[in-house]
Amino acid sequence: MPEALLAERVAAHGLRAITRAAVRALHAELVLAPKPGLVCPGDAGAHDDMDAATMMRSLAALRHGFRDLVVAAAGDASFGRLQAIGIEAEAAMRRATRGVNTHRGAIFNVGLLAAAAAHRMVRDGTPITIDGLRDTLTTRWARALGARPVGEASHGLAMAMRHGAGGARLEAAAGFPSVFDVVLPALRAARAAGHDERGAGLHALMTSIATVADTNLLYRGGLEGLRDAQAAARTFLDAGGIAMPDRDSALRAIGRDFVARRLSPGGSADLLAAALFVDRVIGLR
Repeated sequence: MPEALLAERVAAHGLRAITRAAVRALHAELVLAPKPGLVCPGDAGAHDDMDAATMMRSLAALRHGFRDLVVAAAGDASFGRLQAIGIEAEAAMRRATRGVNTHRGAIFNVGLLAAAAAHRMVRDGTPITIDGLRDTLTTRWARALGARPVGEASHGLAMAMRHGAGGARLEAAAGFPSVFDVVLPALRAARAAGHDERGAGLHALMTSIATVADTNLLYRGGLEGLRDAQAAARTFLDAGGIAMPDRDSALRAIGRDFVARRLSPGGSADLLAAALFVDRVIGLR
């Protein structure tokens, strides 16, 4: 597509809104509290190398990466080009955080969904819908996502290979079922039940921890750590979850156990951010 025409479409179709939605979704996930084992304002969770200020520096650095992904996808860039932009965004993140991996999973999850949203909006000329996002992921990029990346090393990939978990790439190739079938419905169900945004976010997070094979939990705690974390989340939900009067105390108690065992459900946090992003962009045109 000619550069001038792409610039017109970027302005006309509000692609800046997709970029803003990506950054705001990550910020909403960060400030949500209390999140067991995860970084919140005033609480580093099970992490000794980062805090909320580190995460905020990372978010500021990622704005440009998300913008570049959106513009590239709107211009029908190849998957290889999108991947290269993601790698550049990760490098910017590490420069901002002095080498700390704050958002690698979110760059992949939210970045790919932002790219799918931009492609759907501009190339297909249709409003963003859940079915449209999933179709773009599975028809355009599933083969590339399903291929084992050469030379790429990550905790998630290692755990997926060791334990047979799907991992982020296969999750994306399948159209993010954990986002669209688990976390987003949980978020919306909590809202429909009358809970505020914090309650809905916490419900969606705990539903994810209870349901998804979080490779970050696998990396830090092995199968036992994953199963114990899932059991703790299910117990919380079965006891009333966010409807409990003492829900924050219950979540902090789970958090103390997670911290003692160095368990951090970072994969579930990334899925929550992805669900928050999708929730923000549905209907954009």
